[in-house]
Amino acid sequence: MIQLQIIVTGEVQGVGYRYYTQMKAIQFGITGWVKNLPEGGVEILASGSRPDLEKFTDEVRRGNPFSTVNHIEVNETAKTETYKSFAIKY
Repeated sequence: MIQLQIIVTGEVQGVGYRYYTQMKAIQFGITGWVKNLPEGGVEILASGSRPDLEKFTDEVRRGNPFSTVNHIEVNETAKTETYKSFAIKY
């Protein structure tokens, strides 16, 4: 299991992007969270197996039909917390 911090920029707030991210995380067995950032992007903390995280990251990069992803930054982090599910943080 590894953990990734993913920063997504573009038109990703107010278009169902966090919900889309949560549904994809559930689909691929990813745990963690997603939240809006003050500057308009979205931050994701995702834990899972490398193959599942690669599929998840591809979907996050694509986005839902209402979003526009301009840039995605993916960094592997030192695993600090264990999550049981994938949540939307408010």
